Amino acid sequence: MIALRQGALEIRQFLRSREQVVFTMAFPVLMIVIFASIFDGEIGGGVRFTQYFVTGMIATGLMTAGFQALAIQIPIERDRGVLKRLRGTPMPPWVYFAGKVLMVAFIAVAETILLLVVATLLFDLELPSSGRLWLTFLWVAALGTTACTLCGIAFSSLARTGRSAPAVVTPVALVLQFISGVFFVFTSLPTWMQQVAAVFPLKWMCQGLRAVFLPGSFGAQEPGGSFELGTVALVLGAWCVLGLALCLTTFRWTTRRDG
Repeated sequence: MIALRQGALEIRQFLRSREQVVFTMAFPVLMIVIFASIFDGEIGGGVRFTQYFVTGMIATGLMTAGFQALAIQIPIERDRGVLKRLRGTPMPPWVYFAGKVLMVAFIAVAETILLLVVATLLFDLELPSSGRLWLTFLWVAALGTTACTLCGIAFSSLARTGRSAPAVVTPVALVLQFISGVFFVFTSLPTWMQQVAAVFPLKWMCQGLRAVFLPGSFGAQEPGGSFELGTVALVLGAWCVLGLALCLTTFRWTTRRDG
């Protein structure tokens, strides 16, 4: 119950920040409106650009909610002494993280639904046609969001101050988007760039979502010759484990100047 109350508090605080709401939730929607309006043709194989592009926008929305938002928000709270005060209360530490997880889940679900509604109504997005595809959508989104959330909490320890957090986090997020097939067809990127992207979760999130929204025959155009859903699950699961390990070993409740 206390975790639910903490989650509700985190969600209310998020909704009160107009800048956060606009950037986190509206950014993927704005991007698909812009890109789908400019590129309204096909990328090949009877697949419209919007159908391909929506997979990257969903994935980057999940990454923004989990990784980028937390990696910026937590250093700000640390800098303001919020974490230090919480650490001094009887509230168990896990409740703080549970609140963050619930907030990320709320944002991820809300922005994904909003994105699908806009893309379907305005750009004739074809939604998954079977329960199997929706199940794939759910586990890819769940694993990807979990990995990004844990990595966001771990990455929050790199920023020296709350003010520097956006400058540390935003370039990393943008680079990952450009090399992971969010804005471009992944196989059109240089081979070395594809190999670098394959180390990180976002590329596999995009690939897993392409298996949901694109025809099965389109998998032959992937670098591995198929959508490789087994590999998608393994890589995202590995990042969940690595992210948790980094959280447990690197998270700080106080700033460096506080010791």
